[in-house]
Parts: sequence; structure tokens; C-alpha cells
Amino acid sequence: MARQLYELCGTDPARVFSPFCWRIRMALAHKGLAFDSIPWRFTERERLSFTGHDKVPVLVDGARVVTESWDIATYLDEAYPDAPSLMHGQPAPYRFVAAWSESVLHTGIVRLIVSDIPDMLDPQDRAYFIESRERRFGMPLAQVTAGREERLSAFRASLQPLRGTLAAQPFLGGEEPDFADYLIFGAMMWARVTSPLALVAPEDAVHGWLERMLDLHGGLARVTPARSA
Repeated sequence: MARQLYELCGTDPARVFSPFCWRIRMALAHKGLAFDSIPWRFTERERLSFTGHDKVPVLVDGARVVTESWDIATYLDEAYPDAPSLMHGQPAPYRFVAAWSESVLHTGIVRLIVSDIPDMLDPQDRAYFIESRERRFGMPLAQVTAGREERLSAFRASLQPLRGTLAAQPFLGGEEPDFADYLIFGAMMWARVTSPLALVAPEDAVHGWLERMLDLHGGLARVTPARSA
């Protein structure tokens, strides 16, 4: 059976938008491992019942089923040691990047883009998404993202650790990308696919890195439809 990756999408199955799924899309390409993308949507929990888990990404690799993006990445390095490594040395630095991405980037990005996501979804998923996210934020989604253009400067300032690193080298992994890059890039693809809001300015070192990331692995990310204004 071909390797399968269950990924979150909206009405258009080509528009995969979960930051966690993008981590693994890029990781599989990095390892040179082909996979079939299996589109999955918010209200299709029963389709994941075979995993004992209710979220994506889910990797099915022969008889092996792996959930959670971190566990999938470590599995790939262990199962395919002859392919290019995702993580070099101890995992601690990558855990730090994952924690920074989820606590700083994800938290900042969601408050800038969350009101754009319902338009991508089928009616059933749209109703679920709006109800669950408005309950989480305690307010309408339009109110969550209100004044986002004025708040962009604060978000861009939060990227300084990333910006400073990329001013000295082309990728977080050094001369070549590794899982640290994919951890951050997943968050940026979440925004690129779902929202017309430009998170970084063209002159920013982060923007140059994004362009390099979009071109990796035959333009895997660049060919995914982006949300235009």
C-alpha cells in the first residue's frame, strides 16, 4: 500500500492548511519519501477511528500508523536513516523551536487570520469551526481579527529571533533546511493558504527565507493555492 498522509483541507482538497500537516509534508519531501495525500476535514472524526486519535496529520506507512507531527518526524528519521536527516544530534533544540513556534507564532497568527478560514470550508465544517473558535476566543471571529493591519507591526517584531538567525544563514538548519525550518514554515503556510494578509514585508530577511522555502522540493509549497485578496 502506498504511504498515506491524512491532511486538513477545506472545500478544495489541494489547499492543505494545517501548520502541523505542512511540517510533515515538507519532512516527507526532505526524506525523498512519496506519499498519497488523503484530504480530511474538521467534522470527519470517524474517518480517523482506526488511529485512536482525532486529529491530523496521520501517517500510514505500511502497517505502521503514526499520529502527532513530532512523533511522525522522529519516526521518519528512525525508520529511514539512510535518507537525509530531519534532526541532527539531540532533539532538544528542535523541541525549543517547536515550542516557540506554537507559543509565539501560532498564537500571533491565529489572531490575524482566524476570520478568513470559514470561507474555505464546506457548510458543515464552517458551522463547526465558527462555533468552536468563537467559544475558544469568547467573541465573534471578526472581533478577534479586528484592527489586524494595525497589529501587524507587533507580530513582525515577534519574529526578531527568526530574522536575526536568517540574516546570518539561508536556513535555520544552516546551509540546508532541516526540521527547524519546517516547524516554522508550517505556521507561515497556514497563513499563506488561508488569508490574504501579508505577514512579512518584502524587504524582511524572513521574506527571503519564505521564498527559498516555497521553492524547495520542486516547489511543493509554492504550487499549493494561496489565498489572494
